[in-house]
Parts: sequence; C-alpha cells; structure tokens
Amino acid sequence: MSLLHTTTWHWVRHGPTHQKTFVGWRDVPADLSDADQLKRVCDALPEDALVISSDLMRCIDTADAVAANRQRLPHAAGLRELHFGSWDGVHFSDISDRHPTLSRTYWETPGDATPPGGESWNDAAHRVHTAVQHIAQQNPGRHIIAVAHFGAILTQVQQAMGISAQQVLGHKIDNLSVTTIDWTRPQDRVTRINHLL
Repeated sequence: MSLLHTTTWHWVRHGPTHQKTFVGWRDVPADLSDADQLKRVCDALPEDALVISSDLMRCIDTADAVAANRQRLPHAAGLRELHFGSWDGVHFSDISDRHPTLSRTYWETPGDATPPGGESWNDAAHRVHTAVQHIAQQNPGRHIIAVAHFGAILTQVQQAMGISAQQVLGHKIDNLSVTTIDWTRPQDRVTRINHLL
C-alpha cells in the first residue's frame, strides 16, 4: 500500500485523575490544570488531524483541551479503558488480598484472565482494535488524534509491534504522553511510545 494511504494515529493519554484505585469504565474527571503542557501537546500534533476520544469524561475533556480548531469526530465507546468490573474503584492491595491468584494472573500473564464482571485483556484488545479499524476505514490516509487510556493505547502498540500482552505491559504510557503509530496495512509501524512534551 502506498504511503499516501497511511493513516497515522497520534494516541494521547488523558490527563491525570489522581485516583489511587483501579479506574476503568468508572467516569472520573481529569486534572487539566497544566495549561502549558496541554498547549505543548496541542502544538506538537498535526494541524489537519481529526480528533476522537473515548466517551469517558477524562478523555472527552482532554480532547477538548488539545483539539484547538481541529475537526472532532463523535466519541467512541470502543476506545474505553480496560473494563475492571467489580475491581473498579478498589485499591490494588485490596484486590490482591481478595483475588490473589486472579489479580496476579491478570497482570503477569495477561490474556484470558477476567476480573469479576469485567473483560479480559484479549477481549479489550479486540474491542479497541475493532473500533480503530472502523475509524480508519472511515478516514483513510488521515492523521487521527485519539485521546484514550493506558490499556487501550497499549493494545494498539501490541497489535502494531506483533508482541505479547506481557511484553507490551513493560511500556509506560504517562498521562498526556503521545504514542504514534503509522497504519499501513498489513505492516504497521510504531514511531514513538510515551513521548512527553
């Protein structure tokens, strides 16, 4: 496929929530008080990019803060964070106490392990990738700024690099960092991960 048809994804992780518990589908706000960093992110992204976000407020509000005059696409529920089910809102140590084997398996050998009422890594990766494919098909050859979550972004790094979930979890995705992936089917290319401006 020609580079003219490359769709470039600029993944931006939402602003910090300062939560000390699991935060998945629970809707909590982002701290967007660092106007200087938000401006640096905005200025570093392509002016002609489309902007999309997860439908959770921490991503919607971050997308508003970095969008400037760029065209917005409708929010996408498919770009949500990992679904932690009954673990959402609970401190990590409490989950480790309640579900020692499952919680260890979920992070150390991610794949099909599923939190009660939630989804596995594999299910989340499939959900996010399905949404990404749909968005790319509707907007071929464009730059897309996607404001999303730690887990959602890592599923796409995993997909593009062809590595395991365990390997991709070794990467950091900081709040307001930019991760860029060139989508040129069938070969994707990750050009930067967790770039802080």
